[in-house]
Amino acid sequence: MIKLFYAGDSTVTFNKIDSYPQAGLSQGLTWYLKDDVFLRPFGVNGRSTKSFIDEGRLKEIDDEIGEGDFLFIEFGHNDEKESDPSRYAAADAEYKDNLKRFADVARRHGAHPLIITSVARRLFDENIIFKPGSHGAYPKCAIEAAKEAGVPYIDLNRMSEDYLATVGDFASRPMYVYPKDNSHLTMHGAVVYAGFIAEGLSELGSPYSDLLIRRIDKPDRDNNYEKDETVD
Repeated sequence: MIKLFYAGDSTVTFNKIDSYPQAGLSQGLTWYLKDDVFLRPFGVNGRSTKSFIDEGRLKEIDDEIGEGDFLFIEFGHNDEKESDPSRYAAADAEYKDNLKRFADVARRHGAHPLIITSVARRLFDENIIFKPGSHGAYPKCAIEAAKEAGVPYIDLNRMSEDYLATVGDFASRPMYVYPKDNSHLTMHGAVVYAGFIAEGLSELGSPYSDLLIRRIDKPDRDNNYEKDETVD
């Protein structure tokens, strides 16, 4: 059985009923994985790359991950908090270095690392136009860290921002814990955005695409199907 370790913050956390209706991407992603892939959720509310490492959580992954396993790495929401020195990690400095530390842990064990940029916040202006860029330089720096480390990445930030701009304010509300906040996801949002991750895995090819169930082919709507015989 292949293990998939998914490290991150509250947008990744595998939630239980006590935090309903909040859900995390680790929950949504299970819908797309093969039965022999065991997802180990390591998303924890409020964590940044810095606090996750300082609390020994990366060490837990280091102790358990093995050859042929996968490590998905998605942080940024809390690394941005300059007012909190226990979590803040500058985008073009400590944040990038920390992402590389995660990747190094995976590669040291013969596992496959993957960096994922932060899912977008749901923000609209007074004209109900989507406001991109809520994560500042963090998505760009995550991609830079991946390239510098020779690690594949999925730009979930871009994909989710494009989606929000397309569907708009009203249709995107059920995806987030709205009106409480516009950062945490519901199960609906987690499944939709995990689908974007699945698309990215498919585009990356083997071994990342090997994690996914086979998608059922869509019917060709232009074909002329034979009519079923009438049943008496």
